Amino acid sequence: MNSVLIAALVTCAGMLLVVGLLFRKLGASGNCLPVTAEWIEALSVEHYRPMMRLLVRADLEFLRSQPGFRPAMAEHFRVQRCRVFRGYLQCLTADFTRVCTALKLVMLHSGMDRPDLASVLVHHQLMFACGLVTVHARLWLYRWGICTVDGVSLVRLFDAMRMELQTLVPMAEPMWA
Repeated sequence: MNSVLIAALVTCAGMLLVVGLLFRKLGASGNCLPVTAEWIEALSVEHYRPMMRLLVRADLEFLRSQPGFRPAMAEHFRVQRCRVFRGYLQCLTADFTRVCTALKLVMLHSGMDRPDLASVLVHHQLMFACGLVTVHARLWLYRWGICTVDGVSLVRLFDAMRMELQTLVPMAEPMWA
């Protein structure tokens, strides 16, 4: 019984450490934060659409149906797709962090207090950090062919923060007007 309790405590401590490290990483501001209307307009979830298709089962099933298929090919396929997916996750995390930092700057320079926005910001950062832990764990399992991975919730959180930022920062006027 004691070994089970110790294992549970070690697991919980490890998870808290990972979440803490993710919060620290998400809380760190980027080196360059171009908070301009053009930068905000350029942010798009369209950039992450290919990420949503990277780990679908249909591609792997198609590969398995081809003549000359070997199990090593599926393993190589999953390794490559995981590598690309992690690249997208890094970009998504960087964009999410920049948007959150921009929101913090807007709140800081605002003439009025926005406790509602601060609460939403903290909540979304927590949800994003927990989502990242889950996606990375599932990605590791996917690598071994055990489960699937879905990054849609992370992209939705990014999109919610991006849209919030767009409502707070006035958009650029058209040049031809």
